[in-house]
Amino acid sequence: MARVLIVDDSPTETYKLTSMLEKAGHSVLVAETGEQGVEIAKSELPEVILMDIVMPGLNGFQATRQLTKDAKTSHIPVIIVTTKDQQTDRVWGMRQGAKAYLAKPITAETLNATIDEVMA
Repeated sequence: MARVLIVDDSPTETYKLTSMLEKAGHSVLVAETGEQGVEIAKSELPEVILMDIVMPGLNGFQATRQLTKDAKTSHIPVIIVTTKDQQTDRVWGMRQGAKAYLAKPITAETLNATIDEVMA
């Protein structure tokens, strides 16, 4: 199973995602800000990153762009997991380098299938 970094400023969302991932056998790392997410990604090199968009400071679009442009982390697939469900947000997220875009709330089945897909 994968080491997954969750980057989300909501303790409730982080808890939900962690529960789903751990039930599926994944190990979880957590960052509460975009800046922290970039730092942890560079030091821990997780296999997948789940990125929220709306966060104080560095938002998820900016953090995704930094990670996908950095040679050290560009190989790590980023899955955007957010409440922002507009087509323009999806397009922009994918342009920043995300490999997938999921709108909250998500099911464990969708989350795990998407992780399998981006890691294949």
